Amino acid sequence: MAERLTRIAIVSEDKCKPKKCRQECKKSCPVVKTGKLCIEVTPASKLAFISEELCIGCGICVKKCPFDAIEIINLPKDLEKDTTHRYGPNTFKLHRLPVPRPGQVLGLVGTNGIGKSTALKVLAGKLKPNLGRFKNPPDWQEILTYFRGSELQNYFTRILEDNLKNPPDWQEILTYFRGSELQNYFTRILEDNLKAIIKPQYVDHIPKAVQGNVGQVLDQKDERGVKAELCVDLELNQVIDRNVGDLSGGELQRFAIAVVAVQNAEIFMFDEPSSYLDVKQRLKAAQVVRSLLRPNSYVIVVEHDLSVLDYLSDFICCLYGKPAAYGVVTLPFSVREGINIFLAGFVPPENLRFRDESLTFKPADIYLIDEPSAYLDSEQRIVASKVIKRFILHAKKTAFIVEHDFIMATYLADKVIVYEGRPSIDCTANAPQSLVSGMNKFLSNLLVELPAHNLPRPSMSYALLIQKIFKNLY
Repeated sequence: MAERLTRIAIVSEDKCKPKKCRQECKKSCPVVKTGKLCIEVTPASKLAFISEELCIGCGICVKKCPFDAIEIINLPKDLEKDTTHRYGPNTFKLHRLPVPRPGQVLGLVGTNGIGKSTALKVLAGKLKPNLGRFKNPPDWQEILTYFRGSELQNYFTRILEDNLKNPPDWQEILTYFRGSELQNYFTRILEDNLKAIIKPQYVDHIPKAVQGNVGQVLDQKDERGVKAELCVDLELNQVIDRNVGDLSGGELQRFAIAVVAVQNAEIFMFDEPSSYLDVKQRLKAAQVVRSLLRPNSYVIVVEHDLSVLDYLSDFICCLYGKPAAYGVVTLPFSVREGINIFLAGFVPPENLRFRDESLTFKPADIYLIDEPSAYLDSEQRIVASKVIKRFILHAKKTAFIVEHDFIMATYLADKVIVYEGRPSIDCTANAPQSLVSGMNKFLSNLLVELPAHNLPRPSMSYALLIQKIFKNLY
């Protein structure tokens, strides 16, 4: 029984097509042949259903499905009791939650489709966690009981005040949850009616929801009186009269960050704030995000650029698992420890390794690679960096790489060409320099000051440290 509790069956809604197959999964299932309804599907079904309680994990249905729509996964032990949310039968499953702390930035890092956005929705109070019981979801009182002894209790308690019209005797409930980190989080959500704002991941969808020009929208949202300052910091003055629908990807990203930052709220969430931005813009955006910190507010950031994540965060939770199948949130770690755990692909407290790697290249003498980190999550960037570096060294080839992810660029480069000038106006390419001198020259041109306790900083130790981290993995 204990073994069955750690097995999940995933049926892809996009791939499963019962009307176009012969229901090979059901016909080949040895459990079904004994008369038990382990797999239920007919030609008229929308999706196949697989009973995780009856499944024996033989994997025959996985191999027989003509559309590769089925996955049978054995989860790490003891995760069943940590289920936070599941959308339905044979769908994605999130285990545990990140633990926000007031007055600090929580950084989340993990591959795409692993549950980061789901976690944000739960922490924002926009998605009620069902604890895996999608058929008979619990009420909020039971959810608070479930998170007893955790930092999230007070947080959720504050958010729930806005969702519950006739709350029960919460004082008794909070006393029941006393003494945990999650307790504080849930309590604040329930009692203090917190306002949560989320900067969405896909900024290219913003024009469908927002009408008007940049200046008008920011004027409407500016509750803190900081519009003018943010427009300078985020380089929005040159597009202030432009329609939102006419903005480029980078302009939309900076606009979205500004819309969040001009508002008053207790919870600020940023889903991939560095995408579409160059290095200087990423650091400026990071400074804007950190400026939102107050002793009683929460800031949560999902980020794939590890140098930006390091600069932004006060502590980190990693997420691992299998995309679109299940995700697991680790315990919170210090920034450096969390990044090192993610780089290594190994979680020491759980004694668990979670990363594989594989990429192939077409034969050539010179490789020109333009922003290989684009559209990759942080885990994919690590894998791509290691594979590119290994291939170029072993094949004794030459590669020219343009890259905005500072950690990825530092690891890949043997020499650096620094470009100077004004965007869209003029540009000067300097002669190739050593990694250290080139990176330090580039950082000095940014005219930004990075905190000494964080990983990226304009000194020789930075470049050497990045090289050392990847060398250990290589």
